[in-house]
Amino acid sequence: MTQPTHLLLQQPEGKTLEFKRDLSSPRNVLKTLVAFFNDRIDIESPGLLLPGMTIEDMKSGISRIRNPVIARVFRELGLTEQWGSGIKRIFESAAQQGLPEPLIEEIATGIRLRIWLAQPHAAGQTPAPADDTSILQRLESRLESRLESKLAAKVLMHLTTQPMGKADLAKALGHTTVSGELHKQIRRLLDSGHIEMTLPDKPTSRLQRYRLTEAGQALVQQERP
Repeated sequence: MTQPTHLLLQQPEGKTLEFKRDLSSPRNVLKTLVAFFNDRIDIESPGLLLPGMTIEDMKSGISRIRNPVIARVFRELGLTEQWGSGIKRIFESAAQQGLPEPLIEEIATGIRLRIWLAQPHAAGQTPAPADDTSILQRLESRLESRLESKLAAKVLMHLTTQPMGKADLAKALGHTTVSGELHKQIRRLLDSGHIEMTLPDKPTSRLQRYRLTEAGQALVQQERP
C-alpha cells in the first residue's frame, strides 16, 4: 500500500527514496534555464531522458516519472492534472496558433525545448502593420536593391513573420516547387549571415527551417521606410 506523502517525507533517504537539495544548498546544483530571444523562447531542463524514453514518446504524451515523491506532492497539491500532458498541450497550442512546431532536442546535460514566437522583432521595436501594403512594398524594394535580388528580398520579408522551411517559402512565394533559384538565394542569405538554420547540426532534416539572424533583423529595420 502506498504511504501518504507526509509520512514519506519523514523517512531517511535510501535505495528507493531520494530528496533533492534546495537552491540554498552550498553545493552546485543543476538549474532549469529559460532564455528569451527576439524570435523564440528556449527552456533547458537538466537531466537526459530516462532509458527507453524517446522524444517522440514525449510529444505523444507518454511520461515516465523521474522522482515519484515530488510527483505525488505536486499531484496532491493540485499542481498537476495529468502525467505527460504538458508537452502534448504545448504542441497542440502551437498548431492552433499557426506557429512552427516546437523543437525538442537532447543537449549535453539535459533537454532543450524551443518555442517559436508568432512575430519576431527586436525588443523595443514595433513591427510594421501587416496590412500596410505601401510600407511593405517600399521595404521590399529597398531590400531588393541592397541584396541585388528580388527573390532574396521576398525570402527575407517572409522570414520577418516566422521561421519557414523551403517548401513553405516556395508556397508563400506562389511557386509550385522549390526552384533551383530559391535554393541559390537561401544559400546566399545563409552565407551572408542574414538568415540561419533552426537545425544547424541537421542541415538536410525535413524539419529544417530558416530564420532571420540579428544581422538580418538589423537590415530589415535599417531599410524600413
